[in-house]
Amino acid sequence: MNSFRTMMAGLGALGAMLAPAVASAEYPERPVEFIVPWSPGGGSDTLMRIVSNNIEPYLGVEMPIINMPGVGGTVGLREASRRDADGYTVAQIHEGLLVANITGLTDLNWDDFEPIGLMTVSPQYLVANADQPYSTFEEFLDYARDNPGDITMGVTLGGVPHLHAAMIEDAYDLEFSYVGYEGTGERIRALVGGNLDVAIGDIASSAEFVENGDLTFLATGNPERLEQTPDVPTFTEMGSDLELLITRGIVMPEGSPQEARDTLEGALEELAADEDFVQQVNNAGAEVSFRGQEDYVTYLTGLTETVERLSSALAQ
Repeated sequence: MNSFRTMMAGLGALGAMLAPAVASAEYPERPVEFIVPWSPGGGSDTLMRIVSNNIEPYLGVEMPIINMPGVGGTVGLREASRRDADGYTVAQIHEGLLVANITGLTDLNWDDFEPIGLMTVSPQYLVANADQPYSTFEEFLDYARDNPGDITMGVTLGGVPHLHAAMIEDAYDLEFSYVGYEGTGERIRALVGGNLDVAIGDIASSAEFVENGDLTFLATGNPERLEQTPDVPTFTEMGSDLELLITRGIVMPEGSPQEARDTLEGALEELAADEDFVQQVNNAGAEVSFRGQEDYVTYLTGLTETVERLSSALAQ
């Protein structure tokens, strides 16, 4: 009996010694599931797959993509918000979530998650049909101010392009007549066909038409001029502080462990400095622009104020 008690005491002591090691096991121990709330092949899916395909050397595990499209990206994000807050689920968000929230499409918003890092930006452009009586942003402003409400602006109604157009209206005291299209490609084709005066577009959708003379880039929403369009001025140069970007960032369910958040943030920051990764993102028509947890929250907080201020315009 004494020997049995001695053996059990020894096993208990051994367990006590092992317990801290188990409890402090380093994150991550297994793959981290990455919910992309959009269909395969779109901009978000393409860019986040580049993240997924390159993250393992920095994170130490795979981060496989799970596509969960539906209702403007809100189906997948609803699922992500319900997952265990253990660091093994992440999701992708962009400005569309803030717009979907303010227009009543979902009660979810970015602050229902833990923002980890902003990874890519897709600068948006004010694009004009080349047959319009303006070929520069200054000429566009003069015309728009002399003809309030006459300019037809192509957007996705209630979406991010609508937000960006409303931001231009607000910054320069203009008035547009909005025409809704489901996606970027559809409204750019309408612009090329002469069914619109201007639209919100990007390099991927519009550059080839600018090169052949059908369209004109009037201004870019990037904070600085871009290498691909060095002659196109920024809105900042045109007297405003507008940033018209589609930013794609990574979040965790609310309450996820700080250790997991910090580890993933560090891995993403290292990845953002990887030249091969940067080149792949550039080839997909976007830019790498890393912002960690604190800076990402600051960006989203400021954007929320803008979206709330322009909510009445977005509801039109």
